[in-house]
Amino acid sequence: MSLTPLTADEWGPDEYAAVGALFGISADDVPRAGSGEPRDPSKFDILGVLVRHPEMARGFLAYNAFLLQRAELPLRLRELAILRVANTRRSAFFWGEHYRVAIAGGLSEEDIARLGRGNEEFDGIDRLVLEATDELLADGRARPATWSRLANELHTHQAMELIFVVGTYAMLAMACDTWGLAPAAGSATLPDRCE
Repeated sequence: MSLTPLTADEWGPDEYAAVGALFGISADDVPRAGSGEPRDPSKFDILGVLVRHPEMARGFLAYNAFLLQRAELPLRLRELAILRVANTRRSAFFWGEHYRVAIAGGLSEEDIARLGRGNEEFDGIDRLVLEATDELLADGRARPATWSRLANELHTHQAMELIFVVGTYAMLAMACDTWGLAPAAGSATLPDRCE
């Protein structure tokens, strides 16, 4: 059974408070569902599903706001990791969502296309992040040598954040795919699995 996003008339104070935790604003300042404003929460299916459990959503969205808005890991590296998670976990929903985020954040379409071909076309810190992401997904941990390189090249905060990004988006992919969230109309298509 799929979980569907709340309809505009199902949103209440608890649901708006949960979304406010993501945006860093009070529940009263969250645009009303169905308003059509840029931050109208009904435009984001994932929000409309997460707030079916408002208390859990509020805690999770506050945490996720840190990863997306205040973390030290550069957007490029974060989005390479998230897109690799989406590709590996075969999450069409997250591929579509984060393809848009990555393009808006400055990644090129060619950067993203290369993800589907593996790691060989990347070098430097990009390749290290992708290799670490692959290890985290395959083994539940980065190898000691990989962790040392991450800590040295990204520094400790960014290296720690990478692990949380990979773990968080692997969990979200699992949840959203279980709930049956479909990619938004016009989303980029999930490429073939990278090897």
